[in-house]
Amino acid sequence: MGAGAGQVPEEIMARTPVQARRRALVAAALRVVAARGLHEASTRAIVAEAGMSLASFHYAFESRDQLIDRLITEVMENEEKAIIPSNPESLTLAELLNEGLMGYVANLRADPPHEQAMLELTQYALRTRRPLALAQYEQYNRLALAMLNLAAEHTGVTWSVPVSTVARLLIALTDGLTPIPFS
Repeated sequence: MGAGAGQVPEEIMARTPVQARRRALVAAALRVVAARGLHEASTRAIVAEAGMSLASFHYAFESRDQLIDRLITEVMENEEKAIIPSNPESLTLAELLNEGLMGYVANLRADPPHEQAMLELTQYALRTRRPLALAQYEQYNRLALAMLNLAAEHTGVTWSVPVSTVARLLIALTDGLTPIPFS
């Protein structure tokens, strides 16, 4: 079977390592969800966006759900990178918290469709993949705790309330900021 418009010829795809296919399909899935919504992210739409055949999809993933699970995990990993301050040693507590929060807001502003996709993926996980949604919020909690502990450690500050309480408030704040249109 020959390659269709925008598709990579099968002989080239056959030489593409499975990890590279997975990365390309995850990136394509994010673009489809960001542009058209999760309901439009069929396997056919995703492979068309990736320029691959449907067979390539099934070689890389067992199902659309497995791909969406991987997409959610990767998006969470990328969000973590956006909020870690570059030079925490030279900042005050307020500056560290502000830099982390502004990094998060900059991430929101840089790619609003991406954030819209993440909101949609979160709602999907809450409705249909509850363990994944719980893992997502456990990761947010671990990240918030790590950032708050890092801030306290670098500034010599001791939290006056349990850091777990501050972490939950930080997560609630960022959840509230996410749907706000910053562009």
